[in-house]
Amino acid sequence: MNIKTRLFAIAFLLVTAPATAQSKLPDWALGPFIRPANVNPVISPNPQSVFPDPMSRQQVAWEASDVFNPAAAVKAGKIYVLYRSEDKSGIGIGERTSRLGIAESTDGITMKRQPAPVLYPAEDDQKAFEWPGGCEDPRIAVTKDGMYVMLYTQWNKKVPRLAAATSKDLVTWTKYGPVFYKAYNGRFKDMASKSASIVTKVVNGKQVIAKVNGKYMMYWGEHLMNIATSDDLVNWQPTIDEQGELKAAIRPRLHYFDSDLTECGPPAVITNKGILVLYNGKNKGGADGDTNYTANTYTAGQVLFDLNDPSKVIARLDKPFFVPAEPFEKSGQYPAGTVFAEGLVFYKSKWFLYYGCADSRVAVAVYDPAK
Repeated sequence: MNIKTRLFAIAFLLVTAPATAQSKLPDWALGPFIRPANVNPVISPNPQSVFPDPMSRQQVAWEASDVFNPAAAVKAGKIYVLYRSEDKSGIGIGERTSRLGIAESTDGITMKRQPAPVLYPAEDDQKAFEWPGGCEDPRIAVTKDGMYVMLYTQWNKKVPRLAAATSKDLVTWTKYGPVFYKAYNGRFKDMASKSASIVTKVVNGKQVIAKVNGKYMMYWGEHLMNIATSDDLVNWQPTIDEQGELKAAIRPRLHYFDSDLTECGPPAVITNKGILVLYNGKNKGGADGDTNYTANTYTAGQVLFDLNDPSKVIARLDKPFFVPAEPFEKSGQYPAGTVFAEGLVFYKSKWFLYYGCADSRVAVAVYDPAK
């Protein structure tokens, strides 16, 4: 092999080598998260599951097309995963109806699914917000007295709205509608909103919702990360700046993996370093993005905020800690590849991270602090 051929071969390998996650994480970050061998995806589409759909008044195969973007919670010694499922009522992302299914597990890996969804567009007072697109992308956290709070996206195929629901058993849910509907006299009631990470803390081995400076708090958003506060976990008030616009805690960064979007992931966690937020970064194409990653791909990042001043960034990863690596993470309904983190639970002294794979499957990765 002559020198010219050798240089070409090296260049080819550098260009075609798969992007990897940050190899060593700083001490403030959570991880590394390791995919258990030969178990993923843990939830895949099931065309055999049918239920009586209130919209069509017909039996619908509600999880026949794709299942992805899961929330997770611990109850009575088990992990429960609530996942977004799509039927085959349309073609393309956002064109079908989404409903939320539920699966339970004693090891965090082997899933037992229920045959019917637990949250879906129904004959209720949320029809204007959920018909016909449905209920999408949940995040779940629990209060210290056992009330589960779900923040999810209502999609009427016009405006996506962040909404709240609560439950004592993770199966029967009470819907409260858009979380920003009352804030600032309704100013943000028709604003596109999604992706909320309620702040939690591990207390006596249990991850529960915590207050910050006397208020419940969440980070939310995709085009920027905003802070919202609440007294009741149902009605929320976003933070605004001097001009009355949404105040950004962080924004996308040109030339980084999160150059296009910084979409909040699972519930945030108070640590001894600050408030840790895991988020999903979308990469721009071309010169504005990070050329180490495919254009439009989603990878996962982490950012640490000051506990006393939750809008102040203490540290932020410059490289993702989790990237698409498996074939089912790189190809599916979302062809650019996605590991979309939404569910995070502390279970049996380990952290279980549940994520959507290319908008088509659900998978899990585990971080064991003891190792």
